Formats: sequence, C-alpha cells, structure tokens
Amino acid sequence: MAFRADEAARIGLEQLETYLIPRTRGGDESQRMRSREVLQGIVEELGPVVDTYPSWHPLVCNHDERHPVTTPSDRCGYLGLDHTRYFANGFITCPYGDGQDVLDSVADLPYHPVATITAEKLDVQLYNSSATPILVRCNWQEALPPDGMIPLSIAMPLLLEKELPMWRSSEVAETWETMRYYFLGSPHGSRSSLFVNQETGQAIKKVWNALIFTGMFGPIKV
Repeated sequence: MAFRADEAARIGLEQLETYLIPRTRGGDESQRMRSREVLQGIVEELGPVVDTYPSWHPLVCNHDERHPVTTPSDRCGYLGLDHTRYFANGFITCPYGDGQDVLDSVADLPYHPVATITAEKLDVQLYNSSATPILVRCNWQEALPPDGMIPLSIAMPLLLEKELPMWRSSEVAETWETMRYYFLGSPHGSRSSLFVNQETGQAIKKVWNALIFTGMFGPIKV
C-alpha cells in the first residue's frame, strides 16, 4: 500500500487525542476542549504526530552509533519521561510529579550544530490530573521549508555523521530495506515519511546504496 502522509497524520492526531485526553480519567468538558485546542496548536507548530524518529534526528541523536535509538529515552540523554507522544519536531511527556528530571536532562543535552532542544511545562491537563505535561521542542537554527520537511542539505550530513564512523567496526552492510526504518522515521513509505519527502528520501537511498557497494561496511547482508 502506498504511503499517504495526510492519512498518517490524521490517524496520528486521533490517537494522540484519545491517549492524552481520555474521558475515563476525569476532567470536565471545558478542560477537555482546552486540552484539545492546545494539542492542535502544538501540531500546527511542531508538525504531525509520529511513531519514531530518524536515528540522525537532533531529538534522538545522542546515542551509541552501534545501537541506534529512534525514540527519546535515557539512552539518548532524557530522564524522567513517561506517557510520551511524539511530533516531527518535538514531543510531549507526562510524568507524575513535578517533571524536574525531564527539564534538567534537556538542559544538560550536548550542543547540536543545527538545532537547540528546549523544554517547558504546559499549563494544561493531559493524560492524568496528577501528571505534569512537558513539551520538548527541537528548534531548528534555520527554518524548515513550507512543507515542514527536513531538507536534504540537513538530513544527509546528519545521517553521514552517524553512519560513516561505523565502517571501522561493522562486519556486514545493511541494505536500504533494513535501514530505511532508521533513516526515514515512522510512519514511512519506501522512500518518504513525515520527516522527509520523496525527493530527499530517494537521494538518501541513492547515497546509501553507493556507500554499501563500496564494501566499506563489509559484505552486503542478504
């Protein structure tokens, strides 16, 4: 089935609202309406709901290259995350308590050359009245194009910075079919996702195939 970005974004928003604004956990209708308005505003600002990030994305890039990470966790520098949902350029986490561990860990993330990661508490009820909603943003230094996609000029160098050092320790080369989950994020199609368009995805695939056929990572894994 062909990848349909609009449909994937719609389904993601519906699932987000069901999870973060549940009827069964209390809250009157006015609170629910305000929570829904806040979420819709965040989607407009930070892009559609996603399942995972490309392993080179600034939000998850601080990981061991041998064990790539595609969702925010302690493996890439975040502490205290709980009941978390992701957007193309940020995420909401709703830990019980004051959430200070999340704020402190975001402040301690290392410098990134193309984006700054920030966190703030949201003055709205999400997930549970005892939880503290925190919004983490990926603030790109250069504005993304109107379609919200990450351009090749940014995606490609970030990907290469992560993957090229692996030639020293890799024993086999993974094909595009295996690596597209890590390179495109999800949901995704054969060459595009909610992070990169078809043109960018095709260019990434072409460069990756050129790299693995040099033999630098070892024989191609079949």
